[in-house]
Amino acid sequence: MPCMKGMVMPGCTLTEKEPTEQAQQTPAAMPGTELLKEVVGRPAMSLADFLKLGDAENPTLKQAKQQVQRTEQQARQAALYPNPSIGYQGDQIRGGSYGGGQQGGFIQQTIVLGGKLGARRNIFQQQQRSAEIGVNEQTFRVHGDIERAFYDALTAQEIVHLQRQLLGIALDAVQTVHQLANVGQADEPDILQTEVEAEQAKVNDTKAQRNYLQAFAILAAVSGKPNLSVCPLEGDLEKTPELNAAQMVDAIVTDSPSVKRAEQEVAVAEARWKDAKREVVPDLQLRAGEQYNGQQLNSIPVKPTGAQSFASASINIPLWNRNQGNVGAASVDIERARQDVLREQLALRQQAAPLAQSFESARFEADRYKAELLPRASKAYGLYLKKYKEMAQAYPQVLVSQRTYFQLQMGYLMALRDVWRSAVALQNFTLSGALGRTSTTGPAMTSLSPSNSGEGQE
Repeated sequence: MPCMKGMVMPGCTLTEKEPTEQAQQTPAAMPGTELLKEVVGRPAMSLADFLKLGDAENPTLKQAKQQVQRTEQQARQAALYPNPSIGYQGDQIRGGSYGGGQQGGFIQQTIVLGGKLGARRNIFQQQQRSAEIGVNEQTFRVHGDIERAFYDALTAQEIVHLQRQLLGIALDAVQTVHQLANVGQADEPDILQTEVEAEQAKVNDTKAQRNYLQAFAILAAVSGKPNLSVCPLEGDLEKTPELNAAQMVDAIVTDSPSVKRAEQEVAVAEARWKDAKREVVPDLQLRAGEQYNGQQLNSIPVKPTGAQSFASASINIPLWNRNQGNVGAASVDIERARQDVLREQLALRQQAAPLAQSFESARFEADRYKAELLPRASKAYGLYLKKYKEMAQAYPQVLVSQRTYFQLQMGYLMALRDVWRSAVALQNFTLSGALGRTSTTGPAMTSLSPSNSGEGQE
């Protein structure tokens, strides 16, 4: 869509305003600061480009995916069987005056009973599913922040266009007033007023450029590419999404990955409860070995007893400790997880309901600007300008109508920005925090296997 004089058109790229030739300008009519001169010639980037960058470069997405890998490895570790033990055993090694002494080796193995290894593995498998939901959740956070930053930056870019047009009009007004003063149709107050407005336009123009640079820096940061060179943005602010805000609130409460993750945490808590119930089943300790017994036998000729074998099997009796405390705690955790699902749903409704109203309000405001205010202000400006050319209207009134028209355009841009902000939040389940610290799930596995605790005992 081409840029039109006197009207900001979304989708236009950054352009330079050619000022009136400096040889004919007064000091007040000199053009403003050019901060985006090098930016104009660079290729424009779209929202899809930044979303692609975010998917590839944002560190929190990488961390979320690594969390899935972490829980997968924890599940693998939890299911490993305990290692066997091998050792030396000696008794009455020197034998005394009777000779003898027993020395040998043994091997010991813990047999895990009650399906405890599967129960432990299931905890981490449930946590892995939670982490996979977390990847989806973090993706919405990243995309939401990128989209919000993109439309903020796109609005800032359009404001640069608008302020550049205002600056051009202000500079032209200075020239016009000086010409009118030469023929006696303007006096010194008119000259001073237009020069003041020109200076203010320069300030606003420079401020708009810096705001764009700032907005682009934020956009680049949340996309994971902070050193990205500033370039124009390609997008259409006026092409706002059509949403049923009330229905979206219910959809957010039902389908949000935050709710799904909270529901999955219930499954994790239930897996911990099942594991706690299984832990009461004792493990079987098996031990066997071979040893040499040097004790002398009462025989002729005298000879040692020789090789002997031994074996033992033991099991703990769950008489007093039946893991009842951990079972009770796990049961409480299930209820806490269920309440957290409800809390998450209420929190999302609390956040989404005002956003729905903000979306409807901003969309109504933008529609009124476009359908009623801007057309009337444009027509009024045209009529004042026509009357001025016919010498039937004073030039200051033309300036007032210009100012009103551009102020309404600024209001229209702000309304469009607010529509996009609310829409982006609703479409991304109100999630934000593209650069927030990601949470980990479950304890770290530091030992080879929790079932080795009984090794080394007869």
